[in-house]
Amino acid sequence: AEVRALVHYNALGSWGWLDRSEVRDDLEVVSGDIADGDCVDALCQGVDTVFHLAALIGIPYSYVAPESYVRTNVVGTLNVLQAARRHGPRRLIHTSTSEVYGSAQQVPISEAHPIVAQSPYAATKSGADQLAGSYHRSFGVPVVTLRPFNTFGPRQSARAVIPTIITQVLGGAEMIRLGSLEPTRDFNYVSNTVDGFMAAGRAGEEALGRVVNLGSKQEISIGDLATLIVDLAGAEARVEVDPNRVRPSKSEVDRLLADASLAEELLGWTPAVSLEEGLRRTMEWLRAHLDRYRPGRYEV
Repeated sequence: AEVRALVHYNALGSWGWLDRSEVRDDLEVVSGDIADGDCVDALCQGVDTVFHLAALIGIPYSYVAPESYVRTNVVGTLNVLQAARRHGPRRLIHTSTSEVYGSAQQVPISEAHPIVAQSPYAATKSGADQLAGSYHRSFGVPVVTLRPFNTFGPRQSARAVIPTIITQVLGGAEMIRLGSLEPTRDFNYVSNTVDGFMAAGRAGEEALGRVVNLGSKQEISIGDLATLIVDLAGAEARVEVDPNRVRPSKSEVDRLLADASLAEELLGWTPAVSLEEGLRRTMEWLRAHLDRYRPGRYEV
């Protein structure tokens, strides 16, 4: 494929992790802003398949700057949909999140589960999902909405829990400081998620207009996850709740566990890499790039 990538414009001219990508010279990289309609329109001209992943994703920061989440996640998605409506790509893959479900009312969580946004971040993503569905129904935009559950892996921001734990462990911390330890999550290694996106890009018309979960179909509590990572690292460290990292009580999603049977049915997708193997790969990468992180610092 010939790949055109959008990176957020900044004065330093940085492409983020793409600066260090092995295939950076094979990409057409454009600096711009997903919230700028003209920028997005130009990006989508002559494109066969659009993978829309642009978003603000940090939940704690959405408490601080909710307007920026509306601008990026809702207005940005509207711009992508308008451009797709205008230029007619064969397929638009829109990225949702399991956070839109809120705490599981029944498990495993299927795509029919109620949408209960418990954070400003989740609210903007559910709004973006509704826009995507409406543009398919109203204008025939060929949208497939993928709903990943807790993707993790190399290069992930320290705002996410797995790199937060691993960098503290690799940094030699005797005490691993985290938010609430009881919530459970369905973690899915990044290559599994990528496989799901590629499968959605290739899927037939029966996938159009559908929302599809991508999850491992296994759950683990944050406390047990931390213990597992400490064990895999061969370290000795205790886990402690840091009150500054605890989300507002009614905002915390207590349980996520995916029903990913529709992904298998529609896309032929099942996760290939297990949680433990994914953690080993992530730990190996973070060990080699620990200088790019601030172990112990709470990143929002």
